Amino acid sequence: MEANKTQVTEFVLIGLTVLPGLQVPLFLLFLVIYLITMVGNLGLIFLIWKDPHLHTPMYLFLGSLAFTDACSSSSVTPKMLINFLSKNHVISLVECITQFYIFASSANTECFLLVVMAYDRYVAICNPLLYPVVMSKIFCIQLLGVSYIIGFLHPMMHIGLLFRLTFCKSNVIHYFYCEILQLFKISCTDPGVNMLLIFIFSVFIQAFTFMTIIVSYTRVLFAILKKKSEKGRSKAFSTCSAHLLSVSLFYGTLFFMYVRPGSGPSDDQDKMYSLFYTIIIPLLNPFIYSLRNKEVIGAFGIIKINK
Repeated sequence: MEANKTQVTEFVLIGLTVLPGLQVPLFLLFLVIYLITMVGNLGLIFLIWKDPHLHTPMYLFLGSLAFTDACSSSSVTPKMLINFLSKNHVISLVECITQFYIFASSANTECFLLVVMAYDRYVAICNPLLYPVVMSKIFCIQLLGVSYIIGFLHPMMHIGLLFRLTFCKSNVIHYFYCEILQLFKISCTDPGVNMLLIFIFSVFIQAFTFMTIIVSYTRVLFAILKKKSEKGRSKAFSTCSAHLLSVSLFYGTLFFMYVRPGSGPSDDQDKMYSLFYTIIIPLLNPFIYSLRNKEVIGAFGIIKINK
């Protein structure tokens, strides 16, 4: 019986909706979002690279965050845009796993980058005199290296476990990208081990990084409140509020998606959460970090004048 089963080697991505009348409007909407996302993130990286005043640890980490956001959005949006205008929604098993890996490694790396950025703000505000010594160039590169190594290695475990599954029930994924929980739904092998490890590692990584960020910013908050200078307090609050807003958006959707009871929300709610952290957060981050940042706005103004 098992030998007669035909294994699936390609999948069909249903997308956000099957309604024909919505395909072109959604294509135009997400095309605009994607273009703004790429211009925002790559533009921020360019500004940081171009302006010597921004060659500091905080902006090195911010540039790295912009890079992961660009990768995260690019892993999902181009295929989704093609599917809006195409009747052929087929994606091969290799393409599917590659799409999941690029997104998952970007999301994992972002978790650790947000920790690094929180630590950077903690040192800058709580120990300003030691900041140049503690946040040396070599140490910053090491922090980035660890973030990327963990971020890119962790999903490999889940991909390795994906190969123990067989897909013979159906090749239809009722989603807009190859999200790993959706692959479990159409597996004819019991994905219990895979789901358990996803849950355990999601809880560990998200809880560890989130709690580290909260502890850092709690100490930062107390340090800010002790500052006598109103200007110093205002600047510190402005920087940290941007970081905390980004953290809240990112972790809020990840917790709802991967750390929750088995009943969970409906497929439509799942799609909304996924849309948020794959497409909306990479769109918002460069603006969250830039619009209230006088140094970034100043760097943009200088480059504009020079041109």
